[in-house]
Amino acid sequence: MHRPAAPNVPAPAKALGRVLVIAGSDSGGGAGIQADVKAITAMGGFAMTAIAALTAQNTHGVFGVEPVSPRFLRAQITAIASDLGWDAVKTGMLAQISLVEAAAEALAATPAPVIVDPVIMATSGARLLEPRAVDALRAQLIPRAALVTPNAPEAAALTGRNVETREDQRRAADRLLEAGAKAALVKGGHVDGARVYDVLATQTGEHIFEADRIPTPRPFHGAGCTLASAIAAGMARGAALIPAIDAARDYLRGAMLHAPDFGTGARPLNHAWRNQPAPSAGDR
Repeated sequence: MHRPAAPNVPAPAKALGRVLVIAGSDSGGGAGIQADVKAITAMGGFAMTAIAALTAQNTHGVFGVEPVSPRFLRAQITAIASDLGWDAVKTGMLAQISLVEAAAEALAATPAPVIVDPVIMATSGARLLEPRAVDALRAQLIPRAALVTPNAPEAAALTGRNVETREDQRRAADRLLEAGAKAALVKGGHVDGARVYDVLATQTGEHIFEADRIPTPRPFHGAGCTLASAIAAGMARGAALIPAIDAARDYLRGAMLHAPDFGTGARPLNHAWRNQPAPSAGDR
């Protein structure tokens, strides 16, 4: 079995943390690799990519998916490992079981933190991970995760139980720890309520993050990719888990509040909002 060499990871407190993203692309620029690169750059990291699949999509949905071969996914990861190295890894859309297995194999020896965003469905409802690959994700990739970041439907798919309340989020997070993750952040954006609660379970305890729900006539697109990549950028620079999540959530909220009114479907985020003036009330 071929495995790329693990990169040499320098000590914490780096000025420019290196983040390898293993995920699919989004031709509409709102999610996937495109959102990952934008978020990592905005959070002070250096993004590198191993593309698992190409998609044809816009704000209304996914109209086609073309996975790469497992051999080529491994080749991309090997090329980065042999030269640039990485300080953190973020995985996203992996499309099919052979790519989940290739990613898990490639990351088996890495000492760097791996943030697993278990992308199963697009905002539009299109399936981005074949059903039989969910078991492979749970068995092979989650045990390598320093953090897994499912939303409520993804947590339900991974644990086999509905996630509709904060208590359900807690139970799902605990089950993901039992599956081998070092920490699990079960997000509450899909759970009803005026406030959004994200439940973090770690091997040493629980932490709740909360915020007012942002009212919007259109759902946001790419929030999960953006949050996981922003967390990865913080951890690549040496931040501890909870401060990295706090900073990433603040960044994501700003990207939502400054979201442009592009397209007529799910609303893309503004990843460069920190370098732009605040929008008027009518733009929100």
